[in-house]
Amino acid sequence: MKYEKTKEVLNQLVADLSQLVMVVHQTHWYMRGENFLKLHPLMDDWMDDWMDDLNDQLDEISERLIALDGSPYSTLKEMAEHTKIPDEPGNWNKSTPERFEVLAKDYRYLADLYQQGIEISDDEKDFSTQDIFIGFKTATEKRLWMIQAELGKAPERDL
Repeated sequence: MKYEKTKEVLNQLVADLSQLVMVVHQTHWYMRGENFLKLHPLMDDWMDDWMDDLNDQLDEISERLIALDGSPYSTLKEMAEHTKIPDEPGNWNKSTPERFEVLAKDYRYLADLYQQGIEISDDEKDFSTQDIFIGFKTATEKRLWMIQAELGKAPERDL
C-alpha cells in the first residue's frame, strides 16, 4: 500500500480535529470571570471562524485520506478512541485564561502533528498531501499566535 504512514497521520488528524472542535465549544460554553462580557460575544464570531476553519480542515483531510484509498474515522467512538487531545468534562473550575491555555496547548499539538505529517509525506514522496499539511500548519500557527497574544504571551513555537 502506498503512503501508509501519511494515511496514519491523516486519520490521526481526523480524530484530533474532531476533538478540538469540542474543546473550542467547551471554551465558549464554560467561559466565565474576568473579561467575560468582552470575550464571550467575540467568541461567537471567533467560534464561527474557528469552527469553519477546523471543519474545513477536517473535510479536506478526510477527503484526501479517501483519495489515497484510506478510510477516515467516522464515528464518535472512533474519534474518542484515537484522539490524542485530552477529553475533559466541562466544569466551572477553570478561568478563561486557563481555558485559553488549554486551547494553546491543543493548537500547538495540532501544529506539531502537521509538522510530523510534512516530514512523513516528504519521506513517502506524497507532495500533494504535504502541500495540504503545510497550508494547515500555517493556519494553525496563526490561531496559536492569536490565542497566545490574548494571554499576553509570544507564540512560543520554539519551545
